[in-house]
Amino acid sequence: MLSRWSRAVAQITRVGSQSRIVGIMNGQNALFSQNYAKAAEVPIDFNQKGSDASNIDMVKLDNLFSSKPRSLALAKDSPLRIEEPDYQGIRRFFLKLMLFYSKQSMSIRGANVVYKRIISQADKSAIYDIFNLEKTFKTTFSLLVLHMWMCLRRLKEEGKEGVEFGQYVYEIYNHDLEMRVSKAGVNLLLTKWMKDLEKIFYGNLVAYDAALLPEAGKDGLSNAIWRNVFSEDGESEPSDAARFPVHVMARYVRHELSCLSMTDKEAMFSGNFMFTPLENPPPNSTKPKP
Repeated sequence: MLSRWSRAVAQITRVGSQSRIVGIMNGQNALFSQNYAKAAEVPIDFNQKGSDASNIDMVKLDNLFSSKPRSLALAKDSPLRIEEPDYQGIRRFFLKLMLFYSKQSMSIRGANVVYKRIISQADKSAIYDIFNLEKTFKTTFSLLVLHMWMCLRRLKEEGKEGVEFGQYVYEIYNHDLEMRVSKAGVNLLLTKWMKDLEKIFYGNLVAYDAALLPEAGKDGLSNAIWRNVFSEDGESEPSDAARFPVHVMARYVRHELSCLSMTDKEAMFSGNFMFTPLENPPPNSTKPKP
């Protein structure tokens, strides 16, 4: 059965034009600036632009995500791996009767791990620090959608099975998002908020996919990231001050897409992978073994 998120993306792609996509993205900025500002968390403090610390950060940014792409799968002996419980004897017998080891149950557990990897990366303080982003509801949501898109895009490479697994990831995301919206202080009109956020989610997926097409040009992905993550006033292209971190985030996204494509099916379906660390490695650290 075709999943909900893939159906909706297909529908948007069929009936929408490029102008419709732009309209969705402009609507996203208006929606956040008018409504979600009330629910935004208190922004974290950042150094003033132009300071020595800011210049150092620019150097660090320039060194990030320039390494050769590699699989994100965790090693078999990694303590970060999460394995399926392997019960034996009478316990396993009764668990099998309760469908604990059914394909659907195992997929749901795997999807939970995948989503934990996604929110771990999107919620890291480092991603806000190195790209000089304020940690608000808008930016957190935008980064969450960006990483969801990367994973769902990779899962679609596995055909129907990947699309079905992506549906479980999406449902977990949707539940988590509802909790985040409630935590942000929105209790009234929650259903309307969730519908608006769903439209933005699908609009972002279409915009990011379109940004990777040859006709989008070399700045297509940077411009999409600027509109969806950085921009607060609906400008279609990044300002001079924001151009460099936007460019580096686009490089990060391309790097992660390449790494995810190299990550095997078992790691993707079990969640035993980790996104590339966002922190700069210590100067005296040794390179990890390939």
